[in-house]
Amino acid sequence: MTAPEFQNEMLVPLALAGAAGYLLGALPFGYLVARSRGVNIFEVGSKSPGATNVRRVLGTGPGNAVFVLDALKGALAAGWPLLVVWQAVRSMSFPGMLGYFGLACALVGHSFSCFTRFRGGKGVATAAGGILVLMPLVAAITAAVWIVVFAATRYVSLASMLAAVSLPVLCVTLSRGAIATWVSVVIAVFVVARHRANISRLLGGTEKRFERRRPGSGREGDTP
Repeated sequence: MTAPEFQNEMLVPLALAGAAGYLLGALPFGYLVARSRGVNIFEVGSKSPGATNVRRVLGTGPGNAVFVLDALKGALAAGWPLLVVWQAVRSMSFPGMLGYFGLACALVGHSFSCFTRFRGGKGVATAAGGILVLMPLVAAITAAVWIVVFAATRYVSLASMLAAVSLPVLCVTLSRGAIATWVSVVIAVFVVARHRANISRLLGGTEKRFERRRPGSGREGDTP
């Protein structure tokens, strides 16, 4: 394959998937939902625009809305390249790469949004949405891991990290292929790194367990 052929087959579609993925991920739904209620989410609770912090501060409805919207960002970033770009570039050797690359860029956009001065959440909901599109069975098992850990500990941060770490293990166990495995490793490392403050609090015994709170009673804790 010549250099121009490689550029046409791989670089241009990947650039499209990556740019769209970043912009989708950068949509600051947590910030916007909180702002619609007169709250700057970067100034309250854990100061994260993730679904958990929004739920702590504003209640179940807004928190769940942010989770769904953030997951939808990941699903679109992973899914649209497979439906649109690959249809136009049928000769691509690895069409699945587009979805995985789009999801990876969406995580970067979510955590370092150009719309909020490169601030953002930890990427858990966005990653979940993308994995659900790309690997439904893996997504179901990681969701089960999250539920079990959360039910046992009431730590959102610990449940999120262990679910993320389970991704590459499941990809290897279920033989999902090299691309899926390496992207899952990147996602796991990214999610754990974004939870470094939570790790310090967990080790120090100061991490807050999730509790039902009334709207307006925000508190610091672990936030996806």
